[in-house]
Amino acid sequence: MRQTVPPSRQATIFAIEPGPLPRGAPPRIERATPRMAALPRPVMGRVESLPAGSWARAHAHPWAQLSYASEGVLLVRTATGSYMAPPERGVWVPAGVEHEVTTTARAEMRSLYVQASAVQVGDAATPCVLQITPLVRELIIAACALPVNYDESGPAGRLVAVLLDRLATLTPVALDLPWPSDARLLRVSLALQADPSDQRTLAQWGSEVGLSERSLARLYREQTGLSLGDWRRRLRLLLSLTPLAAGEKVSSVARDSGYSAVSAFIAAFSQAFGQTPTQMFERRR
Repeated sequence: MRQTVPPSRQATIFAIEPGPLPRGAPPRIERATPRMAALPRPVMGRVESLPAGSWARAHAHPWAQLSYASEGVLLVRTATGSYMAPPERGVWVPAGVEHEVTTTARAEMRSLYVQASAVQVGDAATPCVLQITPLVRELIIAACALPVNYDESGPAGRLVAVLLDRLATLTPVALDLPWPSDARLLRVSLALQADPSDQRTLAQWGSEVGLSERSLARLYREQTGLSLGDWRRRLRLLLSLTPLAAGEKVSSVARDSGYSAVSAFIAAFSQAFGQTPTQMFERRR
């Protein structure tokens, strides 16, 4: 028998969609987004302490954005995918890409707004999650402390130049979740999001949505770049970040994520994130 995750523990990571969030998601607390035609300098920083459920509605701007949280978990959603950033990761959104930002747990957030021509990070047209190195973390903190109209020819300008140089070297990590567009695949994906512990096989899901096992497997790989099994594993791990950030027990999160053994969950988590759940969120404990 499948065990549905309690509504209070569910989090939506579906790509931008109309209508309210599913039952059980944190109440939305809308926050304002900058209203400027252009940035006054190549980089502008913004520091915010945000409660769980803080939300910037879907918007786009002519500059790129790096969203980084030293504590908490950030969720950035676009029309084609979702990107989650636990501590020491950041989400890069290229200029012109419509996106919304939600904190699924209380977060200490720093945003960098970067002129589109100042640096190229990853694929110039596609958002990505970046591993934030200790050096870049300190540069982000320093840049966010600069005045808006900092002296580009002085020490502040040189600091920003180093920051931009380092941003271009950061490594994207697989913390995105591409969503399929086919209605039958969406049905499977949404069911798995509602119940990550669902263990139905590829053949069972195919029967559920009227597709052969082979067709379902092919369509998932074509539309997401992942097999259904890999997509489900990534979904489970991404959904586990919010309760872990809130301090819930690893054993409880592992069970609700569909793992029969805590050790298997920790191994999968460590492989995906490069550290155990306790190591990732030890600052919150």
